[in-house]
Amino acid sequence: MSPWVWLTPAFAALFLYGVGQGLVKKWIAEVPPARFCLYFVAAKAIVNMGFFFAHPHPAPFSPEGRAFLAAGVLAYILDGAGWILYFQSIVAGPITIVGTLSAAYPALTVVFARVFLGETLQPLQYFGVVLVISGCLGLSYAPPDPNAKSTGKSWIPMAAAALVLWGAAQTIVKYSYGLPQSSEVNLALFNTIGGALTLGTFGWLKGRHGSHSGREWLRSFLPMGMMAGGDLGVILATRSGPVSIVTPLTGAYPLVTLGFAALALKEKVSRLQWVCIALILAGMFLSPGT
Repeated sequence: MSPWVWLTPAFAALFLYGVGQGLVKKWIAEVPPARFCLYFVAAKAIVNMGFFFAHPHPAPFSPEGRAFLAAGVLAYILDGAGWILYFQSIVAGPITIVGTLSAAYPALTVVFARVFLGETLQPLQYFGVVLVISGCLGLSYAPPDPNAKSTGKSWIPMAAAALVLWGAAQTIVKYSYGLPQSSEVNLALFNTIGGALTLGTFGWLKGRHGSHSGREWLRSFLPMGMMAGGDLGVILATRSGPVSIVTPLTGAYPLVTLGFAALALKEKVSRLQWVCIALILAGMFLSPGT
């Protein structure tokens, strides 16, 4: 099987995540994070349900597919809970550190895939994955703000838990494809269910108050629709590709976000960022293997 079967949706997810995050960065001051979660669930429903109804699939709630249903919904409950903890850690802690830590979750996925799924790569592929993750950590780093207010330590367990939940979610998704009645189409449905139970609840409780203008809906739905499309790309890529590579590749979206920020937001690219870009590109070339 050609690696492009899974590399194509993986790179599509990389692009969609990167531009989506760039738009979030551009408009985050105008839309509260909790409301982004609410819009994210709505965007997931539109993208995933469109994919679900447009493609043939096994009965999603059949007795034969209950194990796949349980694993799929659990994966995206964990993923949504990770996002909630991440948003809470941003509020409670320094974004410069929290943002850098969040870029490390693909490393946990690689470890989990090796330990729980027995997934192994060639040495050169592992080297490529290390380059990608290292580059993402570098792009996500920002110098501490000397004028920032002192914070407590409550953000540390929340940020750490978010990393573990994200890594576990991706590992369970890959595991679920080995269960009876597995289907990437049904997994898109389960992604919506898990997101509604977590991000939807959080967004409804924290983000529904206040006015909702048409401009805000547009500025929320566009990036959130891209993020939802990125999630769908990951679902498709994980079906055929090793999660030890798919997760680091799609998690390298800061590369695209940086390009978007340089072009659309006129942000300057530093020397360190250029080095990180080179690391990520080299890792992308090496990690798929032969």
